[in-house]
Amino acid sequence: MDEREQGAETPGKHRKEGLLEKIGMHVPEGKHDRLHIQPRFFKFVGFLGVLFLIFSVGMFEFSTSPYFCASCHIMKPYYQAWKTSRHNHVPCVDCHYPPDVRDKMILKFQALSQVVKYVTRTYSSKPYAEISDESCLRKGCHETRLLQGTVTFKRGIKFDHKPHLTDMKRGKKLRCTSCHSQIVVGNHMEVTESTCFLCHFRGAVMGREMNPIGGCGDKCHKAPEKDIKFGTITFNHKDFVGSRHVACQNCHLDSIQGSGEAKKERCFQCHNDEKRLSRFTDIDFMHKQHVTDKKVDCMHCHEAIKHAVKTSMEPLHFDCNVCHERKHNIQKQIYQGIGARGVPNRPSPMFTTNVDCPACHYVRKMGPEAARFLGQTFRAGEDGCIQCHGEDFRGILDEWHKTLQDAVADAKPAVDKARILARAGGNSKAVLLAKDAEYNFLFIQYGHGVHNVEYAVDVLAKAKADAEAALAASEK
Repeated sequence: MDEREQGAETPGKHRKEGLLEKIGMHVPEGKHDRLHIQPRFFKFVGFLGVLFLIFSVGMFEFSTSPYFCASCHIMKPYYQAWKTSRHNHVPCVDCHYPPDVRDKMILKFQALSQVVKYVTRTYSSKPYAEISDESCLRKGCHETRLLQGTVTFKRGIKFDHKPHLTDMKRGKKLRCTSCHSQIVVGNHMEVTESTCFLCHFRGAVMGREMNPIGGCGDKCHKAPEKDIKFGTITFNHKDFVGSRHVACQNCHLDSIQGSGEAKKERCFQCHNDEKRLSRFTDIDFMHKQHVTDKKVDCMHCHEAIKHAVKTSMEPLHFDCNVCHERKHNIQKQIYQGIGARGVPNRPSPMFTTNVDCPACHYVRKMGPEAARFLGQTFRAGEDGCIQCHGEDFRGILDEWHKTLQDAVADAKPAVDKARILARAGGNSKAVLLAKDAEYNFLFIQYGHGVHNVEYAVDVLAKAKADAEAALAASEK
């Protein structure tokens, strides 16, 4: 090595040796030299250890604070919702970590993985967390909630936590987050009434009948006690509900809106695995996986059911089914060629080719003057046949009526006798045949067999055959 290289190397070498000397350490330079460690080296290492421990504890505490959560922009809406909520004095980790494992480092590594996702931009824009019931019911929080009994929710609604959390509801195990969640940004862990409505009202309204789980009345909420004014009229519920026991739906049939349907399309928001989607119809499995195990909010899958009494003056805004229940159901079945007892399905050719009701029912029944006051009804007529099929079909409607009249006349004598037998009761072969004969005959009579003539003739023939067989069996 020449002098220039030695000169360039010396300053750096001297700085290194000087630094090691300050911390109490001498590194051997040759074969005969040895490593020397002075006491101040161990003091230096101890000082570094203390600094690392202080830094680690500080970072651990900071990472468990809500301010650390807010450092990610995707968490800021949730942080702001927490900050304005009644839980703003509770650190995030008290809820998001179960009490028995809060201080375990494994959860910190899980949190660290979320930080890595954030840094690498592989995170989801909708973070999701599962909060266990143990977090809510821990000591110092809501540990006595199950012992409180009935409490009053807003608008006088009565609620008891114990049966909801300890009993099976609709065969499902509920969790705290089933009813307390954040489905609206800005409301952190508020009571989600939409979940209450979904459970209590799904399948509860059938026409005029309203049978919510728990009922109305004293089991959920009382009728208003104060006087209510509508214009110049003063109204008080106790005059009707208390004294005359008038049902709520007599005045508030529209207070429950929606069916709470869970459509398969919603699954695609989280899943794209056909194997998982194949179990969509397994209701028990779906609820166990999503409600009991994963604590997914009900509204992620179900459409909302609304429950409120309208206070605006909009009378008579109802669907026709409120007064006209199950109208035209039999006509639809005959047109589809289904519904009769013991008769093979035989759909009308027009139904098979997707011809709908207005194709035949397009003739105005009311004149202009009557329609002005009574509205308009569209009836079927032969003009509908000719409009589509031409003049060759003129007279076909009369032929259909004549065919049905002959078939009815042929079956009626036997069916009339069998109907007397059907009234005798019992489950004998003769009685069952008589009941089937009566049902099929009335099915065509009230459903108007002209909607599917071929099927109607088959049904009437079956009615006659069953009636004759019933009579023959009763004579044995």
